[in-house]
Amino acid sequence: MAEVVLFHHALGLTPGVVAFADELRRAGHTVHTPDLFEGRTFGSIEEGMGYAQEIGFPGEVIGRGVQAVAGLPDGLVYAGFSLGVLPAQMLAQTRPGARGALLFYSCVPVSAFGSGWPDGVPVQVHGMDADPFFVGEGDIDAARELVEQAKAAELFLYPGDQHYFADSSLPSYDPDATALLLQRVLDFLRPR
Repeated sequence: MAEVVLFHHALGLTPGVVAFADELRRAGHTVHTPDLFEGRTFGSIEEGMGYAQEIGFPGEVIGRGVQAVAGLPDGLVYAGFSLGVLPAQMLAQTRPGARGALLFYSCVPVSAFGSGWPDGVPVQVHGMDADPFFVGEGDIDAARELVEQAKAAELFLYPGDQHYFADSSLPSYDPDATALLLQRVLDFLRPR
């Protein structure tokens, strides 16, 4: 089974992020959920991003992600929700031995962390087709570029306009889209 590091979004380590990690655990995977915000959670993306800016975004957020995996073995799958995509994508691209990347609601250009996506590292990107952040801020373009470049990459678009659609603790939760996302993630994590 896979060993996954799952980084939370800008609202912090919410019960919905923990519940998602628990679904992966129930399927037999080991899942680490580092708290990049040291116990703080927020009621809006604006508040959470304000805090991220206070602590140092993006540098400190990525740095905390790097620290969180320092004692973990190679061979990890790096996953992140929105803000958590930054450390997840950076580690998948730069930490030796990455087994895969799962990028939810966000994607940054591959060039942000190197000259190209590493060979042998499969990746999935998931987002809603009318999400104002994912589509409106260009993440979908970065995702399409990544899918074109990487050998084993998939972009999954779900109908809707919610950003945090797989967080069951938030009003934006979409159970149907989340069920499909979860099935695709579990297929991705199956031993090859």
